[in-house]
Amino acid sequence: MLHYYDPSKTDPGKSGPNPNIDYGTPPSTSETLVSLSIDGTDIAVPEGTSVLRAATLAGINIPKLCASDNLEAFGSCRMCAVEIEGRRGYPASCTTPVSEGMAVTTQNGKLAKLRRNIMELYISDHPLDCLTCPANGNCELQDVAGAVGLREVRYGFEGENHLDAEVDDSNPYFSFDPSKCIVCSRCVRACEEVQGTFALTIDGRGFDSKVSAGQNDPFMDSECVSCGACVQACPTSTLMEKSVIDAGQPEHSVVTTCAYCGVGCSFKAEMKGDQLVRMVPYKGGDANHGHSCVKGRFAFGYATHKDRIKEPMIRDSINDPWKVVSWDEAIEFSAKKLRDTQAKYGRESIGGITSSRCTNEETYLVQKLIRTAFGNNNTDTCARVCHSPTGFGLKTTMGESAGTQTFDSVMKADTIVVIGANPTDAHPVFASLMRRRLRQGAKLIVIDPRRIDLLKTPHGTEGIHLPLRPGTNVAMVNSLAHVIVTEGLEDKAFIESRCESRQYKQWREFICEERNSPETLEAVTGVPAERVREAARAYGEAGNGAIYYGLGVTEHSQGSTMVMGIANLAMATGNIGREGVGVNPLRGQNNVQGSCDMGSFPHELPGYQHVGDPAVRAKFQDSWGVAIDDEPGLRIPNMFDAAIAGSFKAMYVQGEDIAQSDPNTQHVEAALSSLDCLIVQDIFLNETAKYAHVLLPGSTFLEKNGTFTNAERRINRVRKVMAPVAGLEDWEVTMALSNALGYPMHYNHPSEIMDEIARLTPTFTGVSYDKLDELGSIQWPCNEEHPGGTPTMHTLDFPIGKGKFAVTEYVASEEKANRKFPLLLTTGRILSQYNVGAQTRRTENSQWHNEDVLEIHPSDAELRGIREGDWLGITSRVGQTVLRARISDRMLPGVVWTTFHHPGSGANVITTDSSDWATNCPEYKVTAVQVEKVSQPSEWQRHFEQFDQRQLKLLKSEAGHTEPSDAPALK
Repeated sequence: MLHYYDPSKTDPGKSGPNPNIDYGTPPSTSETLVSLSIDGTDIAVPEGTSVLRAATLAGINIPKLCASDNLEAFGSCRMCAVEIEGRRGYPASCTTPVSEGMAVTTQNGKLAKLRRNIMELYISDHPLDCLTCPANGNCELQDVAGAVGLREVRYGFEGENHLDAEVDDSNPYFSFDPSKCIVCSRCVRACEEVQGTFALTIDGRGFDSKVSAGQNDPFMDSECVSCGACVQACPTSTLMEKSVIDAGQPEHSVVTTCAYCGVGCSFKAEMKGDQLVRMVPYKGGDANHGHSCVKGRFAFGYATHKDRIKEPMIRDSINDPWKVVSWDEAIEFSAKKLRDTQAKYGRESIGGITSSRCTNEETYLVQKLIRTAFGNNNTDTCARVCHSPTGFGLKTTMGESAGTQTFDSVMKADTIVVIGANPTDAHPVFASLMRRRLRQGAKLIVIDPRRIDLLKTPHGTEGIHLPLRPGTNVAMVNSLAHVIVTEGLEDKAFIESRCESRQYKQWREFICEERNSPETLEAVTGVPAERVREAARAYGEAGNGAIYYGLGVTEHSQGSTMVMGIANLAMATGNIGREGVGVNPLRGQNNVQGSCDMGSFPHELPGYQHVGDPAVRAKFQDSWGVAIDDEPGLRIPNMFDAAIAGSFKAMYVQGEDIAQSDPNTQHVEAALSSLDCLIVQDIFLNETAKYAHVLLPGSTFLEKNGTFTNAERRINRVRKVMAPVAGLEDWEVTMALSNALGYPMHYNHPSEIMDEIARLTPTFTGVSYDKLDELGSIQWPCNEEHPGGTPTMHTLDFPIGKGKFAVTEYVASEEKANRKFPLLLTTGRILSQYNVGAQTRRTENSQWHNEDVLEIHPSDAELRGIREGDWLGITSRVGQTVLRARISDRMLPGVVWTTFHHPGSGANVITTDSSDWATNCPEYKVTAVQVEKVSQPSEWQRHFEQFDQRQLKLLKSEAGHTEPSDAPALK
């Protein structure tokens, strides 16, 4: 009998394979099968399978300690020794491949004695404190000792041992107790093979061998990035989460999806009663395969932070104290404010902003509320300020507003191009996968003003870095395309069969002009022409070339042009429609893709269906029972301008902090201050909420059901782990507001909302909660044509028929360095913090990054007399802020860099309202500034501090929101 993957063998109450069981993989028809016998059971497995894996496949358990299903075989513990007929000794089954006719014995008296003797040696140098050990009940060493029948240890502890080794508690999330280490190397191998950081080593030899972080550094001082791979790999309590040490072993779990970046990692939220003890990356997760980063793995404490808003609150003026009210009062107050505003200023005087942190179902309801109960199309989302050019550029060229591949596709790429992205900090789990491919020999090209850590991939090939000047992306992609075309590196067969010939000829004629050559554009980009040619050849000559890009592409005045330029490059080389290639936007937030899919933009209904199309409107009008405006509504920048002008007077903001995240902060603050009614629904008193008249408690991802859609179009279930602290999930609040405004919404569960989405959205017609539970996840389109989803897009054709090349003229940014502002500021993210920091700043992650700093090149610092840690005044044409100096050579002279994770830093006080020509995406990445030493905060920062303290006082003095709520729940 053959024992391949059996879908029925699942986690209790969950879908998908049990991640703790190695079922093996059914062979493809091209694989050679090898027949063997294990303990009398005949089995056939693919050639190259290990004996250990084959035994597991046959349902036979062989004891092991150093082996793990996500690591390469190591063979150090010897616990998995077996007998093989015709062979001498007892080979390790994890490192022994099967062979035809092999007869294996896994259990007999000799093997039992051997394993007990080996286990005795482990136990003899291990603390005998199982009853008090935090891993008790979840310790592989303990389990294997029981499995081999070890009942006593003959060796004492009088001789040399490691029992007095000092515990390293430096990391805020886990401890390292070397007295319990069995030197199995699983943590070291996980750091190398899974994470790719190589922060851990085995120091010493023989009895003196020990696990070392760096050069015997504490974990916090080493290169460890706290991803948790080592903790998860450890078979004892040597590496143990402090939350487990404090709370004890969890006793049940729920599989859900992380609410940080766009990778969309699956986790098992492990609980003890109603207390979340730890987040364990789920091995059945198709986006992360059991890996994680410091944020998703450990930074979940914000969900129970004392700052959580627990009751609805209202006030008539932002200068008034908050008043705690019931849900009914808050909803009715909000509805009356909105009705009165429209009665006074007109139907178009109100609008709303959806959240990329909320679920698809919640986002769908908010835009539906605006189009039905508000009666207009004044809906927008944070994707406006991050990836709206992706939607425009990819829709124009390829016909679909999303990335083309799975994350796993990168493992088949021969050349990887990363443009304007820093995956190790912003998308770390995917970066680990990318690093694995680089270690296998793939070439790397990085196009970024700043040198990123991916270029330092240990044991990978040396990458090509093109450190272009901020704002010159289009010039760079044109010069790359010029080399591809003029050196004959095009895929002419792909172009002829898959692309519009007339547009291709126009583009080719344009791109071949000498003005687009690397030699001509070297003066623009600042990158030597020969280096550009080297990169173009590496991509153009690759069997599979994959492009990954981030906000360093989209957040420019030519963001949409650059996205089209990237699509041109991929189509010209035929790098579309198969694994290992593609155009892949790295989405910043957990549900940016989903918020766009759900119709959050003012010109598009769910599924990117334009409001101007009568047939589309008719479909939604029939379902929703109201007329839908045929004109696009206001974008976020238009809302701000109209608010200041006095025509836009009320706004509903769910789960977004526009006062901190949007550019030209003083302009945003002026707009918010001009509103008669601002309704904010969020989990904390964020910067936007300080200007609000209604504060509705939000719910975290742990407190709700729904779905997120990640950067690879993968729809994942979000499952409720704990009850909402304020009693309601976000979708229930939106539904209540709609009902109060007179438009009835009646849903009993988010699955009903998804059913409605599927009825109205062509790319989602096959999506349901039942199918998600069955398959684990789905990549849209999922419909009659693609019932199981679509991992790779554009395999045979494009949604628009043939691909359309676009002429991409380079237009210099208005933000140019000059005598008054001689430096160019660009911005980015850092690993430990996330976006505006509302979540991560309320966790121990702040131990790594407790303030935003300005990175400045040594030559620019020397010219200004700046030293490490000095206070620097950064002045642009719209404002000034003050940050500490960090001397860094990661940028070229003339470029400075900072993050935006802390509201008091005022990073967006100095970014301008210059934006993308097509989508109004702000040009965060190019701001001309002057930098000089100062001795005090900026005027805006002093104002911010005063306003912040006043708003906190108004919250705490009246609301008492940190205490348990007595306000009655919504009826």
